[in-house]
Amino acid sequence: MPENKKSMTVHRFLTLLLAYLMFCVAGGVVVSGFLLPGVYGANAAAKHLLPSLSVDNVDFNVNDLPQQSRLYASDGHTVIATFYAQNRIVVPLKDVSNTMQKAVVAREDRRFFEHSGVDMQGVLRAFIQTYVKQGDTQGGSSLTQQYVKNVLMTQAEQNDDPIAEYHAREETIARKMREMLIAVQMEKQYSKAEILQGYLNIAQFGVKTYGVETAARRYFNKSAKDLDAGEAATIAAVTKNPAKFDPTVDVKASQEQRDIVLDLMEQQGYISAKQRDEAKAKPLDQMLHVQEVYAGCQTAGDAAFFCDYVTKQILNSKEFGKTPEARNRLLKEGGLDIYTTLDVNANNAAMNAARATIPVDDPSGFEVALAAIRPGTGEVLGFGLNRTYDATEKSGGTRTAINYAVDEVDGGGQGFMTGSTWKPINIVSWMQAGKSVNQPLVTSTHYPLSSFNCKDSSGQQHDFGGGYWDVTNSGGGNVSPETPLQSIVRSHNTTQGAIAQQISLCSIADTAKDMGYHNSAANEMDLKSSQYFHPPFTIGAAMASPLTMANVYATIAANGVECSPIAIKKVTDKRNKQIQVPSANCHQAIDPKIAQTAAYVINQGVSTPGGEAATTQLDGGRKTFAKTGTHEDKYMLTGGFVPQVASFVAVGNAEHQESFNGKTINGVSRGAWYGMYIATPAWKQFMNDYLKAANIPADNDYGKPDDKYLGKVQNTQQQQQQQRAPIAQQPRPAVTQPAQPAEAQPAQEADDEE
Repeated sequence: MPENKKSMTVHRFLTLLLAYLMFCVAGGVVVSGFLLPGVYGANAAAKHLLPSLSVDNVDFNVNDLPQQSRLYASDGHTVIATFYAQNRIVVPLKDVSNTMQKAVVAREDRRFFEHSGVDMQGVLRAFIQTYVKQGDTQGGSSLTQQYVKNVLMTQAEQNDDPIAEYHAREETIARKMREMLIAVQMEKQYSKAEILQGYLNIAQFGVKTYGVETAARRYFNKSAKDLDAGEAATIAAVTKNPAKFDPTVDVKASQEQRDIVLDLMEQQGYISAKQRDEAKAKPLDQMLHVQEVYAGCQTAGDAAFFCDYVTKQILNSKEFGKTPEARNRLLKEGGLDIYTTLDVNANNAAMNAARATIPVDDPSGFEVALAAIRPGTGEVLGFGLNRTYDATEKSGGTRTAINYAVDEVDGGGQGFMTGSTWKPINIVSWMQAGKSVNQPLVTSTHYPLSSFNCKDSSGQQHDFGGGYWDVTNSGGGNVSPETPLQSIVRSHNTTQGAIAQQISLCSIADTAKDMGYHNSAANEMDLKSSQYFHPPFTIGAAMASPLTMANVYATIAANGVECSPIAIKKVTDKRNKQIQVPSANCHQAIDPKIAQTAAYVINQGVSTPGGEAATTQLDGGRKTFAKTGTHEDKYMLTGGFVPQVASFVAVGNAEHQESFNGKTINGVSRGAWYGMYIATPAWKQFMNDYLKAANIPADNDYGKPDDKYLGKVQNTQQQQQQQRAPIAQQPRPAVTQPAQPAEAQPAQEADDEE
C-alpha cells in the first residue's frame, strides 16, 4: 500500500531527503558546498534502497508512444474514424510553438534548462513545504522526472501489467528515487529538446486528451505550432489536474490557472507584461473553439458499417499481429494511417438507396443490404443498409452493429438465400464443361436425386439418396426443350436441374468457389460440406452475403478475374513504416471468353423484350448486366454489374425467414412481392446515382459472346412461342421424396418473377 508521507518519522524524512541529494550529485548537479558533507554522510543510510532500483527494459524512445489510428477513405484525406486507447497525435518539437514550449517549462519546471534531471531547489522547497511546514503536499519533480513517470505508467498499461502500473503511481520513497535515477540517466542520453518533445507528447492535457497536438485541436481547433500565449498557458495549466482544469469541464477554474501560468511566463521573461495583460484580458470561454472527441465506428456516420468491416478485417488478419488482442492494441495504440477502399460517392449512394427502398423506421422491419465492389481489384466500394449503426449496449431493433451485407466472420449475419441470382453461376459452369448456351435441354419437374450424385475435384463422393427433387417454374409447369440462355432470359428453374444433371452438382459447386462464392455462416462457409449442398442450391437455396454475391458478379465483369474482397489498400504505422495488408489475390478464375459470353447471356435477360430482368435497365441506354431473384416469399434480390462496378442487393428479414406476402412496405401493400418490386429499384437507384456521381462512362462493348460457347442459335419464333407455354408435367414414379432442410423444400424454390 502507498505510504502516508505526512506520517513519516523525522529519521525517514532525513534519509529520503539526503538520498535525493545523493542522486542529484551523482547525476552531476552542482549544489551548494554546505550541503555536500551531509550528502556523502547519508550515503550509508540510503544505500539499502539501491538494490531494488532498475532501469532495465524501459523504452524511453521519445517517439514510441500510444497514438490514435486514423481510417481514411480511398481519396486519402477524408477521415472516416479514429481509434485510440489514448487520444494522442505525436508531433516533433519543431511543430510546437515556442510559446507553448515555454509555457510548459514555466508551469512545470522553470529550471528545466539548468539542471541535469533533478531540480535540487525544487526538491528542497517541496520537502520543506510538505514536511517541515506541514503544508500542502508538493512533489518537487522536475519535468524530466514527470516524463519518466508518464513513460513508466504508459509502458505498464501497454504491457497490461497492473503491478508495474501500481508501482509507477505509488507514493513511496522507492518510486521517487527510481524516477530520479532514471531522470539523471536520461539527461545523459537525450537532449533537453528531446525530453521536452517527449513530455509534450505524452502528458495528459485534459479528459481523454493526451499530447499537446491533440489538446490544441481539441480546445482551439488549431495545430500546436500555431498556439499563442493565452492558448498555450491554458493547455500548460491543465496537467496539474487534468480532470479539474480541463476547460471543457470547468472553464472558470481553467481560466484562473491560465492566468497563473501567464504570470509565471512573464516572471521568467518568456513574455512581456503587455503580452501577459493582453492574454489575461480575453475571457477563456470566448477563446475556446472546442472540437468534440470522437472515437471508433460509432462516430463514422453513414460510413460506420464500412468502418466496422475494416476493423474486423484488421482483427481477423495475421498481418496485423499474432493474436486478436495484439491486433486490437495495434489499432488503438499504433498510430496507424489506414487507407481504405471506401468510395465516398458509392457508400453514400448505397446508404441512400437502402433507406429510400425501406426506411429505417418502416413498420415492416425488413432489412435492405447492399454491397458494391470494383471488378478486377477486389476493392469494396461501400455498403448500404437501412439500419442505424450502434455498437453500444443500447442497440436493438433498427439500431445495430451487425452489417448484414457481409459474412458472419466479418461482423455480418447468416446471409440471404440467393434465389435466381445464382443462375449465372450455372451458366458459367455449363460453358466450362465445353457446352454452348444455345444447346436445347430436355427438362423436367421431377428429377431423381440419385441423378445428381457426383465426385468432386478432391475425389470425395457425394450421394443424395433416393427420391426426387420436385421443381417447377414460377406459376407451375415447365418448358421443354429449353436452352440455358433462354432459362436465364425467362429465369426458369426446371432447366437448372437439367444443367446440373449433365455437368454435376460438384462441378457447379467448384465453379461457384472459383468465382468467389462461399456461404455466409462462419461454421459452414464451404458449400460442399454444408447443409445447402443438394440440388436446390442450383436455384439459389444457399445463404450468402451480398458482398459475396457482388464479388461473384464482379468476376464475370472482370473478364473472369476473381479477387478476394479487400477494404484496406495501405497502412503505415507511427514511424511511417508500411505494414503489409491482406492481398486481393487476383487471378484468372474463368476463361475470359466464358466471362464475356456469360455477360452476354445475363444482358439478354435485360435487353430481350419480356426478359425477367428487363426492369433492371440502367439510365441512358447503358448496357446493363443484371439478374433478379426471389426466394419463395422470403427474400428478394438483384445482382449485376457494368464493367466498372458490381453490386448486389438483398431484402428480407435477416434474422429469420418471414413472408413478404400481404405486407405493407414503405407505404405500399401487395398480396405477393417479387424482387423487381423492391430489390431491383434499390439496385437501380444505387447504380444510377453512383455512376453519375463518379462520372463513370458507359462501356457498351463488354459482353461479346464467343462462337464456341454461343453455339447455334435455336431461337426461331416458333420455338420461342413453344417455350413460353407450359407443358404437361411428366409422370412421377411412386417414390416418396425424403425430408430435406426447410430451406430446400418447396417446389417453386427461389423462382423469379413472371
